[in-house]
Amino acid sequence: MDSPLDAKLSSALGGRTAQSFSRNLGLETVGDLLSHYPRRYALRGELTELGALPVDENVTIVAEVVEVRDRPMRNRRGSILEVRISDGKGVLSLTFFNQSWRAKDLRPGVRGIFAGKVGDYRGSLQLAHPDYELFDTDASGSDSGAYERWAQQPVPIYPATATVPSWQIAKAVGVVLDTLPPLPDPVPASVRKERTLMDHRRALELIHRPTKDIEWRAARKSLRFQEAFVLQAALLEQRAALRARRATPRHPQPGGFLERFDAALPFSRTDDQIAVGEAIANDIGQEVPMNRLVQGEVGSGKTLVALRAMLAVAESGGQSALLAPTEVLAAQHLRSIVAALGPDLAARLRPTLITGQMPTADRRRATLAAVSGSAHIIVGTHALMSGSVEFFDLGLVVVDEQHRFGVAQREALRRKGSVPPHVLVLTATPIPRTVAMTVFGDLDVSTIAQLPSGRQPIESHVVPLADRPGWMPRVWQRVGEELQQGRQAFVVCPAIDAGSEEESDAPAPEETPGVKPASVVGVLEELRANPALADARIEALHGRMQGEEKDAIMRAFAAGDIDVLVATTVIEVGVDVPNASTMVILDADRFGVSQLHQLRGRVGRGGLPGLCLMVTRAESESLARERVEAVAATLDGFALAEKDLELRQEGDVLGSVQSGGRSSLRLLRVAKDAGLITEARAVAEQTLADDPTLAGHPALKEALARRLDESAREFLAQG
Repeated sequence: MDSPLDAKLSSALGGRTAQSFSRNLGLETVGDLLSHYPRRYALRGELTELGALPVDENVTIVAEVVEVRDRPMRNRRGSILEVRISDGKGVLSLTFFNQSWRAKDLRPGVRGIFAGKVGDYRGSLQLAHPDYELFDTDASGSDSGAYERWAQQPVPIYPATATVPSWQIAKAVGVVLDTLPPLPDPVPASVRKERTLMDHRRALELIHRPTKDIEWRAARKSLRFQEAFVLQAALLEQRAALRARRATPRHPQPGGFLERFDAALPFSRTDDQIAVGEAIANDIGQEVPMNRLVQGEVGSGKTLVALRAMLAVAESGGQSALLAPTEVLAAQHLRSIVAALGPDLAARLRPTLITGQMPTADRRRATLAAVSGSAHIIVGTHALMSGSVEFFDLGLVVVDEQHRFGVAQREALRRKGSVPPHVLVLTATPIPRTVAMTVFGDLDVSTIAQLPSGRQPIESHVVPLADRPGWMPRVWQRVGEELQQGRQAFVVCPAIDAGSEEESDAPAPEETPGVKPASVVGVLEELRANPALADARIEALHGRMQGEEKDAIMRAFAAGDIDVLVATTVIEVGVDVPNASTMVILDADRFGVSQLHQLRGRVGRGGLPGLCLMVTRAESESLARERVEAVAATLDGFALAEKDLELRQEGDVLGSVQSGGRSSLRLLRVAKDAGLITEARAVAEQTLADDPTLAGHPALKEALARRLDESAREFLAQG
């Protein structure tokens, strides 16, 4: 039977209200509305602090009317009703034009909820034409005990918009709850009893209509566990579905490609590389498709372990596809693979590049090599997913820098195998444990923590222009000193030109009026005119260039024909130039923690000591500055991943760039709920082990079906 939660909002609220909720809040069903939980609770007897309200933001506040004045306008007909509200300390003005009738309700002493956009009029904060709902003091009765209960009753404040205020959402929720029947609970009764959790219907009632604080707190506890439990059950069910498929086992042969490759390696593999390599070899030797995530620091050897897996696949006649996020990185991967294989193996395996901007004739030859099976290793960008690219026997999919791809793209490549291929996902962006459990809970996770010997430490310094505006010339002098020693430098900008900005994983920057982000075009011109770099060969690299031009610039830089490369984050991942010793990141506060760490990892790779200068105009006490200083303080990417999680707003943790799909977390806080997520996963594992088809848990089965709508299925179809 259909669940009441799947009913369209129009059936409960009417067409016009449902359309407004859909358009402004993205809520379509009864379940959507009831999971649009209050973001906080106010008390009728409590007032909101008015002194710290942000200008130009929509706010919802609880306050008391202290003064009402109706006066005529000076320069035209009509009147202005001015209402002053207070929290007992600060004062905020409400202004209404030609609405004198509101004075009957807005009387001194009346309290209510007021919502609107905070403006600054002649140095005073105000709300122009705000929405409001006044508290009905008569509802409290005449005795003091009833009044006290009324004053202490929590008032839910919802995430709202300028067109759909909080109390309109509360009224709609009330209408739905009044007719909502008992609901089956996805959390088994025995689990609820053991953890003193309330049932689903009761929890929904009390999180939206509590009579005291203890009720909404208990309801939220129950719903948080339910959310974690359903999420982990979905991940585990997906994992089981993937493991139910049958793949072709891939085994290396004595004296084959892999053995010859290992024998020719000019260095010894690290212990971590060996351990992860053995885990991958075991996985691809099974009939169950491998779905493994390998995370490791920049330069830790992730590509090496992937290449060894490709060789094992090639020995059984299979092909491997390596998906890279940019043409620059794809071309570099191809060059690195060819160099690592050596002439003999490269001739046998024919590593081939496929990108979107290749000349037609080259692309035709490359796609023919892929479909005929003559190319055993195919490296490419998103072009690998196009309909014109087919494979003879796709045995392994390797996804480099997983956070750059949507899940649907990875799934599209996996489906090109006639038999499900093994999948290996690589990331140099360390993933906190709770995020790994929440986002990648259906993959096996391996970590390469050791760095190969010979890697030099990287000195990292913040250049705080807000405090030391005169330090910028010294930055360019320092770059010049490195160039004089025969070394090279990167200069990274957040924008290509004055009118554009690169995509960043950082929260939106706090804009300084009149200050534009550093751009490749502007900085290139500035550096070419800088006396400290008078003899330097300086070129630009950014995403708007054609593929051939980007590749030519990168080749020239790698060959030492360019001294300073001014670029966007197109060089963020994988670009390997051993002679590059210096990284200057301009407007570093406009990049996220992981991006800064990745960019820094481009230097110090060839036995030369590295230098990273992070230039920022952010103020010393700001979160943006704290992000930059956190990166400068440590080279430990795993520590930075935890710090990043701590600094980010929760909504950024599982954004579409990171996960490849929409995050449907409502109450869970990945940064804080590690214990709860771990506990819920254990319960979900036991539940599915006891009842793999969930025949005895129809409510959980229904909840999984509801959660796995089209976009959520993409979110979970990883690996």
